[in-house]
Amino acid sequence: MTEVTPSVQRPTTTAFFVQSAIAFGVSLFALLVGIVRLPVGQWERAFLGLGLVFVVSSAFTLAKCVRDRQEASEVTSRVDKARIDKLLTEVDPFGQGKG
Repeated sequence: MTEVTPSVQRPTTTAFFVQSAIAFGVSLFALLVGIVRLPVGQWERAFLGLGLVFVVSSAFTLAKCVRDRQEASEVTSRVDKARIDKLLTEVDPFGQGKG
């Protein structure tokens, strides 16, 4: 029983990572420029800036939680599979080991 379970997590390519990082940077920069150039007072700008910081930090936290949950379920399934494999190898249904 040397069956290999394929990993649930797919590796991302370098191009996808770079594209994601650039898209994040451009969107963050564009929003910051929009907040700075908005014709409102400093208090309103500060409020929007704090809202932006909160949204960005909570998005990173959510992404980390999703990743951690996926990794935990993958590890749990591997442990369960190892336990089942151990049980199956210990059981001799034909009684050939006795004798």
